[in-house]
Amino acid sequence: MTDNKTAAPLAFDEDAITNTSANRHFSDVLQVRLSRRQALVGGMSASAAFLLGGSLAGCSVGDDDDAPAPASPFSASVGFTAIPKSLADAVSLASGYSASVLYALGDPLDNATSAWSDAGTETGASYEKRSGDHHDGMSWFGMTAAGAWDDSRSDRGLLCINHENITRIFLHADTTALASPRPEDAALKEINAHGVGIVEVAKNGAGTFEVNRASPRNRRITPNTPAELHGAVRGSRFTVTRYSTGGTMTRGTINNCANGKTPWGTYLTCEENWAGYFKRAAGDDTHVQRTAAEVTLLKRYGINQGAGGNNAWATVTPADSASTVFSRWDASIVGASAADDFRNEPNTFGWVVEIDPFAPAANPRKRTALGRLAHENAEFGKLVAGQPVVVYTGDDSRFEYIYKFVSDALWDPADATGGLAAGDKYLNNGTLYVARFNADGTGEWLALEHQSNGLGEDNVTFPFTSQAAVLVATRLAADVAGATKMDRPEWIAVNPRNGEVYCTLTNNSNRAQGANPGVDAANPRNYTDLRGATTQRGNVNGHIIRWREDNRRNDALTFAWDIYVFGAQADADPALVNVSGLTTDNDMSSPDGLWFDPRGILWIQTDDGAYVDVSNCMMLAAVPGEVGDGASVAIGAQATHVGKAPGTRLRRFLVGPKECEITGVTMTPDGRTMFVNIQHPGEDTASGNLATPAGYSSHWPYTADATVIDATLKRPRSATIVITKDNGGVIGS
Repeated sequence: MTDNKTAAPLAFDEDAITNTSANRHFSDVLQVRLSRRQALVGGMSASAAFLLGGSLAGCSVGDDDDAPAPASPFSASVGFTAIPKSLADAVSLASGYSASVLYALGDPLDNATSAWSDAGTETGASYEKRSGDHHDGMSWFGMTAAGAWDDSRSDRGLLCINHENITRIFLHADTTALASPRPEDAALKEINAHGVGIVEVAKNGAGTFEVNRASPRNRRITPNTPAELHGAVRGSRFTVTRYSTGGTMTRGTINNCANGKTPWGTYLTCEENWAGYFKRAAGDDTHVQRTAAEVTLLKRYGINQGAGGNNAWATVTPADSASTVFSRWDASIVGASAADDFRNEPNTFGWVVEIDPFAPAANPRKRTALGRLAHENAEFGKLVAGQPVVVYTGDDSRFEYIYKFVSDALWDPADATGGLAAGDKYLNNGTLYVARFNADGTGEWLALEHQSNGLGEDNVTFPFTSQAAVLVATRLAADVAGATKMDRPEWIAVNPRNGEVYCTLTNNSNRAQGANPGVDAANPRNYTDLRGATTQRGNVNGHIIRWREDNRRNDALTFAWDIYVFGAQADADPALVNVSGLTTDNDMSSPDGLWFDPRGILWIQTDDGAYVDVSNCMMLAAVPGEVGDGASVAIGAQATHVGKAPGTRLRRFLVGPKECEITGVTMTPDGRTMFVNIQHPGEDTASGNLATPAGYSSHWPYTADATVIDATLKRPRSATIVITKDNGGVIGS
């Protein structure tokens, strides 16, 4: 995700806490859990049992001691020398590697569209044929010469790239475009710069990747692209709008953070901080047509009355008075019924969206069975024929939850080329679960099903009248079920070697602040840290949690967990902060992006605001062990479970330019080309500096090109870069 701290005036605070549920925290249940653990091991303490080899899974419900051991994760290796931290306005790489820019903000997708002008003079409509902004999650789809999906191809393919957000000032010619009411073309440009891009790339005669602008498969999915709703929410009362009075359609996708790649050759894009784009009139809570349940739902997702919307798109008066391109962002009640306005428009966002990159005429499909939240990414568990398909996803906000979806249909390898039809089979029907992490190192998956776990019509929090109601109000359902509040669950990745699941908990500056929750076993740190002269407190640097499903079945209802690594500065207190023993070769803050390559190397990307006085954001590579390879420890008074210190098996590979986030990573099947996204360099540039290039806080990617004489006059641009090894070898080895 992007913090987008100053790039645009935000009416919505993405760090605001909307989870006010009274769910228990580990500090409340720790002694109960430890007492139970002591009984199970004949009076031995939980810490001693864990340290001396007592398996976490040994006290998990349904663990199978006879399950075959996974392939050793240690056959993969990290073979480069770690690089130092950097504050340079450049991409720094490990020795022996090179990077080049492939596809940047504003680049044309066809030969009829003009090149980026660096002056903000492109029209709003032209961004339907240009790269959007804030490149984020992405996937590679190898392609044959005939244009069919071939997952073994490394020389030609489609890149599906999310465009999460925008840095507004660098899109426009001058600051008059930022006025409110918003000028129509300026607002249209901003809307079209969001969404997803599908770009055909291929190696040229010199063996270098470049965009094929003549490809008929190049396209943009913007917030205005028609999209279908699928699953239990389709056609429900919750999705009736002026645009789709039957509640089956919506338009587009927005704030697309991370992603997923299905086993059947389609792309999943995830809607994260979508709620902040909506306006609601002051006093809308008390409108005669507004029910108490609707107000509860809107508040739980942070769409409060009086909100103006991040970019004030609803203030546009369009030249075409019949257009609803801008009025759809106003969720206030203004009509006689839901079919006359857009009061339900927010309910058509917050989903995982499936796109077939090889079917340009097919509408995206929003898979409502996976729940409505601030999705970071969608990660598939290891596929096993005859078992359900499982998808993991995190809700990226402070004190939100981790989820998994288990399909009703059992995996059939014959569906591996099924496209959207396979998506209908596996992603429309199933059970959504939310995680509870117990203090003894075990966990449970709690079903979010109508009439289970308190999710009935008579619930005092919210009337769950149907499964559609449960899914539209996923956060409220998880509150009621009793899920564990986490420190901003972001990307999830599954180790291909053993099926274990990793999730970045990026940070939480509100942990143990004022009336906010204290520490617990899965979120055990609350400490003070200095960024320059600024005091920061909470779980400042974040951590990565991991779990192993019991019996190593993705559809298990119980699991064992520990914490793989804690972000920290190398010289921080080893007892309270640098618990994982990070060194200057691998210290980091705010892990965010997370991806396992096919060998089992884990790539970790950061989105940091806490350590930026020391280093720009970075990407590291690791060969992790497995759940239970460490020990139980105490961080202050809080007991927790920590994996073996990563040591030299975790190394810094890349550092980005100023004020960027490193996010999105994919690789060609031969392992010789890696694609990485550099998001919002120079994002802290004040809007008043637009006319003064010397005031831009970054000029990347122009600073990487010695042939550009006037780099200091150039606007920074988000971009996708291509990384190769100078000797043509496999990356990371």
